[in-house]
Amino acid sequence: MDRREGFPGRLGVRTLRGPRPGTVVVAVSGELDHDTAAPLREALAAHQGTGRVVVDCSDLRFCDSTGLNVLLRTRLHMADAGGRLDLAGLRPPVDRMFEITGARSVFRVYDDTAAALADAAPVGEEP
Repeated sequence: MDRREGFPGRLGVRTLRGPRPGTVVVAVSGELDHDTAAPLREALAAHQGTGRVVVDCSDLRFCDSTGLNVLLRTRLHMADAGGRLDLAGLRPPVDRMFEITGARSVFRVYDDTAAALADAAPVGEEP
């Protein structure tokens, strides 16, 4: 399944099946903020029953507190259901925001999506 959504030029959201059953990759690109968060929120909500969601942020240029809250809430919902939300490919401006807020420590963060998908850590295990 490959689904593209978003606000052209602002935020793109693309959902792909992972290499293992129960794994989904949600690739985001552009700018994630109050005005553009809805497509990501919807894509993540659609996969909260999935064992593991990897959010590929390698093309994400900006993320504000709204985007951060979407990711944190989804992480909590997934953890409550025994699943896991991981992040991959944080670019420096986005990574800095996660570092400053302390949010980076609650996610498993990988250099890129390939590294995230290669990690066979059990779902439900905290970072």
